[in-house]
Amino acid sequence: MLVVSDEVEAAVARRRPVVALESTIIAHGLPRPRNLQVAKELEAVVRDEGAVPATIAVLDGRPHVGLDKEQLERVAHDDSLRKLGHRDLPLAVATGASGATTVSATALLAARAGVRVFATGGLGGVHRGWAVTQDESADLGLLARTRITVVCAGVKSILDVGATLERLETLGVAVAGYRTNRFPGFYLTDSGHGVDWALRSPGEVAEVMRAQDALGGPGTALIVANPVPTGEQLDPVLHARVLDEALLACEERGITGQAITPFLLGELVRRTEGASLEANLAAVRGNARLAGRVAAAWAGR
Repeated sequence: MLVVSDEVEAAVARRRPVVALESTIIAHGLPRPRNLQVAKELEAVVRDEGAVPATIAVLDGRPHVGLDKEQLERVAHDDSLRKLGHRDLPLAVATGASGATTVSATALLAARAGVRVFATGGLGGVHRGWAVTQDESADLGLLARTRITVVCAGVKSILDVGATLERLETLGVAVAGYRTNRFPGFYLTDSGHGVDWALRSPGEVAEVMRAQDALGGPGTALIVANPVPTGEQLDPVLHARVLDEALLACEERGITGQAITPFLLGELVRRTEGASLEANLAAVRGNARLAGRVAAAWAGR
């Protein structure tokens, strides 16, 4: 059922470096034609670090780990592609649907294919107002039972970052900053929250991965929180102002539930005149680069 590209399958079999990449940023996160340009760029960044990129999506009911040129273009151009979390995968497979994979679905399919390292932008997490809505991303529960290393820029800053870190602790998911003791905030270098552990090199990350396996504990993920460079982050003052205004607009318009996140992200792009999008892309590029280096260290190269 799982379609693994020849290149990815050969790399996994030979213990060569492989990095999984999600497809929602291509299908739903960026305007055309930039989405395809970024998809190709991220794969090129991974290759520049000596690793094989494995972009993941579901096409006509078949999960693919590693896309060819035509498949990547389809993900970028097909308006009918759904957004698929891990809970949606059986439904998509059974009905022959096509969709781009979120963090949870990408992590699950990557792990099933034997890919240990995954690069993304920001994780989902606990939403603001959780006490009322009980709204929490499926990413967290999936990462609590999937042995994969996720290189990310923290969690989306529109979420409740402190509550998300508490939830990850409760779920037993290891979190470490990369060369920092501060937890990044997606568009921001520093979310305002600290982390207990900092890892200083790709080799050190790989050693933690090996220790996870040697200890034989629960099959949980390792989160490597890699901050966007200070010079490429969204201006923190602008970010705070725009987010406050967008949250107020949500309340005034009665926007609730799953509609909140896309609305807030859209408002950030619009009200910052695209600056938030540029910070997002800077973070994703940096994460793909670091993930390639981690995958190489994990493979012993």
